[in-house]
Amino acid sequence: MPAIPGAAAPRLVDPARLPRHALGAALLALLLSACGGGGEAKPGAAQGGGGGAPPPPEVAVVTVQPHSAPLVTELPGRIEASRVAQVRARVTGIVQKRLFREGSDVKAGQLLFQIDPAPYQAVVDSAKASLAKAQANLTQARELATRYKPLADARAISSQEYINAQAAQAQAEADVAAAQAALRTAQLNLGYASVTAPISGRIGRALVTEGALVSAAEATQLALIQQIDPVYVNATQAVTEVARLRKAAAAAPAEMSGVRIVLDDGSELEQRGRLVFSDLSVDPSTGQVTLRSEVANPGGVLLPGMYVRIRLVQGQIADAIRVPQQAVTRGPQGDSVVVVGEGGVATPRKVTIAGAHESDWLVQDGLRPGEQVIVEGFQKMRVGAPVRPVPWSAAGPAKPAAAAASAPPAAAASAAPAASAGR
Repeated sequence: MPAIPGAAAPRLVDPARLPRHALGAALLALLLSACGGGGEAKPGAAQGGGGGAPPPPEVAVVTVQPHSAPLVTELPGRIEASRVAQVRARVTGIVQKRLFREGSDVKAGQLLFQIDPAPYQAVVDSAKASLAKAQANLTQARELATRYKPLADARAISSQEYINAQAAQAQAEADVAAAQAALRTAQLNLGYASVTAPISGRIGRALVTEGALVSAAEATQLALIQQIDPVYVNATQAVTEVARLRKAAAAAPAEMSGVRIVLDDGSELEQRGRLVFSDLSVDPSTGQVTLRSEVANPGGVLLPGMYVRIRLVQGQIADAIRVPQQAVTRGPQGDSVVVVGEGGVATPRKVTIAGAHESDWLVQDGLRPGEQVIVEGFQKMRVGAPVRPVPWSAAGPAKPAAAAASAPPAAAASAAPAASAGR
């Protein structure tokens, strides 16, 4: 029998000396050995070249192009009431009633507190009596001067007596004027006992309660009223930032009419504000310039002292490159992105950010038109190593159709040898 490749050399036995069943078993063993030796797989053959380098990782990229975009600056700010009035006591007395609900809206002239008016009513009554007395004295003096006039003309009385009568009339007129002024003062103090709202707005908590003694000398504060529709948003901006933004802005004038208010949770207020004041001087201690915006607040969402951010359009950039914010790394050393360089290698790049527009950063320097900026896939790649770019969208990069189509056959192919081995 000829030697079978890959099989051990058999010992030569005379077939005539073997029983029939032993001869059949020997032939079957030789056939199985030959099949097993010929079908033995070489190492690495099933992997199809798996010993080579892995394919480059897939990253999502955007191809950048220059566009004209508004230069939007986002600044921190605080809400301030447009009008503030402190309700203070103007007379001394005991508070009898509080006539408003704390935290409610009040109208100008609305009665808020009632201070005991009895002492001031008594002063008014006394002033009225003094005025009546002065008016009676004036009537007597005027009648005396009128009667003395013809007598003085006829020289029936001395000139001195007529002069005294005229002086008494003038003094009585002055007494009447003083009594009238005293009456008006007493009436004012009586009116001050009824404390009213000086402006319309929202009133805070009462700072005194019924039975408390308030003083006009100390001007005891009773409550605080703030007008919160509209409200002011006060923000500060570094003078260096102002200079940089003015230098970067295009020839088109800045549009200051659209101030957007960003709340603490990141949502934008529906109402748009407008810039009403920009300080012309720089605070020497901080190097900041104060900006004030006015915004309508019909629902009372914005409260005085609330922290917000304002987005202010301060110009136009003619050739700005918009890059998704997640593609930019910001740090103390500056801003940077990762681009797909020559040979498909991930290369870091320093950039200069001029501002923001919607969800993108506006890159003023550091990128060239047509370059591919990596947006997603940073965790799979390595800087300086090749990558395979695919287009990026806001919903995420789509999986290539070729890869999706090849996945099931690969799984079937890997399962086929296993099934054959089981058989």
